[in-house]
Amino acid sequence: MGKGSYHITKSMDNRIQFRDRTALIATMHHKELAISSILQTLGLRVTVPKDFNINFNSDLFGTFTRDVDRPASQIQTAKIKAEKALDLIDLDLAIASEGSFFPHPLLGIPYNRELVLMLDRQHNFTVYGESLSVDTNFAHQAISSYEQAYKFALKVGFPDHAVVLMLNAQTSAKEAIHKGINSEDLLKASVDELLGRSTQIHIETDMRALYNPTRMKNIAKATQDLVRKLQQLCPNCNFVNFDVVERRSGLPCELCGLPTQLTQAHLYQCDRCQFQQEVLFPDRILKADPMYCSYCNP
Repeated sequence: MGKGSYHITKSMDNRIQFRDRTALIATMHHKELAISSILQTLGLRVTVPKDFNINFNSDLFGTFTRDVDRPASQIQTAKIKAEKALDLIDLDLAIASEGSFFPHPLLGIPYNRELVLMLDRQHNFTVYGESLSVDTNFAHQAISSYEQAYKFALKVGFPDHAVVLMLNAQTSAKEAIHKGINSEDLLKASVDELLGRSTQIHIETDMRALYNPTRMKNIAKATQDLVRKLQQLCPNCNFVNFDVVERRSGLPCELCGLPTQLTQAHLYQCDRCQFQQEVLFPDRILKADPMYCSYCNP
């Protein structure tokens, strides 16, 4: 462990070079628009080959409209997607993205978790960047008229952000789901068609990246986090992703000196050699305000 209790072996060097390597972005929803320029800061070349989508259909790994379930966890699905993409092309480096939406655990408002994962077959590792954000237009509503549909659409950023229409929230038949609606004419035609079959229908935001600029911004943030991890090297072996695995509370109260629940240290760990290092006062705050002390402010 750090601070003298772990012997650092200077001869170990797992430093990985990305410059002039080519990374395949496993997408059919134009996520390269959010990802490519950020990865290029590593010296990487990035590609989505022409006609790649003929053989690679990312919808097979789950859809936001629920007509296809995700086959595994968010992280594992991103890895499966990257592996399948590399099976189709002669490269050893792939990038895959997965997003999810759920209620914020404290605020109750929609919460977006974006992952951007790198799979490197040459060096046998995966690393993912993450973005957690309440900046999302994720929403849905039952409607019974075009006017209600149009009002909902404007509220979520239409037409820059597209919407989806279906008979009800449980609809799974593909032919009953109208996706990528980003014009008034298409919205009107889709609403009229579905209301001809039911007096009440379901509208929701289209969360696919190419139809949702807000989500694209969060994918970019997750890519920046991935780059951060790839540049954060282990002091022991120079491997990537030397990152925080534990946040340790106990920052002392500036009035009474007792430990509080605020962070006093971060514990970093290497995925490759398991070297650990504790970093004290990561927020550069040495004492906690008494308002956070359970003794001074019970």
